[in-house]
Amino acid sequence: MNMAWKEIKKSKAKFVILGSIIFLVSFLTFIISGLANGLSQDNAALIKDLPAGQFYMNEQANETYNLSKIDPDVQKNILQEHKDAAALSIQMGFVNDAEDKQHSVAFVTSTESKLFENVNPGEIVLDRSLEKDGIQVGDVLTNNQFSGEFKVIGFADQKKYSHAPVAFIHMDNYKEIYRVNTMQLLFIPGQDQSLSVEGLQSFSNKQFLNTIASYSAEQMSLNMIIWFLVAISGMLFAIFFYMMNVQKIGLYGILKAIGVKTSALFRMMWTQMFFITAIALVLSIALSQGFNMIAPEGMPFSLTIGTTLALSILFLIIGFIGATLSGLQIRKVEPLQAIQQGDI
Repeated sequence: MNMAWKEIKKSKAKFVILGSIIFLVSFLTFIISGLANGLSQDNAALIKDLPAGQFYMNEQANETYNLSKIDPDVQKNILQEHKDAAALSIQMGFVNDAEDKQHSVAFVTSTESKLFENVNPGEIVLDRSLEKDGIQVGDVLTNNQFSGEFKVIGFADQKKYSHAPVAFIHMDNYKEIYRVNTMQLLFIPGQDQSLSVEGLQSFSNKQFLNTIASYSAEQMSLNMIIWFLVAISGMLFAIFFYMMNVQKIGLYGILKAIGVKTSALFRMMWTQMFFITAIALVLSIALSQGFNMIAPEGMPFSLTIGTTLALSILFLIIGFIGATLSGLQIRKVEPLQAIQQGDI
C-alpha cells in the first residue's frame, strides 16, 4: 500500500491521464446505459411492467404478434382454467382531438383483467404523456375507422408501446376499428413452465420483448456499444500497466533481490488500479446521476442506482483483469537479469 501510494505521488501526471480516460469512458458508458434503459421503457413499458408469465401467440404468425389470431375456443378454455389470464390485442393507430389534431397511439384491448385498464364501450384510458398535448379527462376523441366517439375517463402512468402512448379501449370498439373478431395474444401471469397448447407458441416476457423488431434492434445496438466501452477500459488498464512495468523492470529486479515477494508487487499494482478506478467512478456516477435529474423531459433517459452499481462493479472487475494480465511479466523477472537490462 505504501509503495503504491508513493509511486502515485511520484508519477502524478501518468496516473491523472489514466484516471481521466477511465472517467470519460465510464461516464459515457453510464450515459449510454441510461439512454438504453430509457428507450427500453419508452418502447415497451406496457410489457415490461407486467409480472413474469407466459405469452402465447399463433404458431403460424412467425413470432409476429400482429399476425397472430387466437382461436376463440382455445381462448375460452384457457381463460376458464386460469382465472388471472387475459387475452389481449395491440395495434398502432391514432386518435383525433376536438381540434382534429391527430395523436399517434398504441390501441390496447383485453378481456377483463387486473393487469390492464378495464373500460366500457366508448371510453378510453390514455398514457399520461398525452396530458402534455392538452388532452384532459372528459375530452372527446375520434378515430376515422370508428363510427362512435371515445370519452377520456382517465390516464395511466408509464404505459408506452413502440415509443407511442398506449390507449386502452373496449374490445368491441377495437374489433370495429380493425375489422377483426379474434384476439392476438394470451398472457398467463406467474407461469414458469409454458403450457403445451396445440397451435400456440409460448414466450416468456423477455422472449416476447425480442419479438418486437424495433425493441430488439434498438437494445442490441446500444448494449453492444456499452460492452465495447467496458472492453476498451480493460484494454486501457492492460496497456497502461504493461508500459509502466516495462519501464520498471530494473526496479522490480532490485525489489525481488532484497526479498520483496511477487505477490506484494501485484498488490501494489491492484491498489493503484483500485484507487484510480474508484475516483474516476465516483466522479462519473455523480455527473451521470446529476444528468439523470436534469435530463430534458422528452428525453427517454433512466439510470437506476442498481444499473449504476452493476456497471461500477463490472468496471472494477475488468480493471482488475486488465492490470493482472499486464503484470504477468513481473512473475518472470529474474533479479540479476532485470537489474542488468533495467534503466534505474
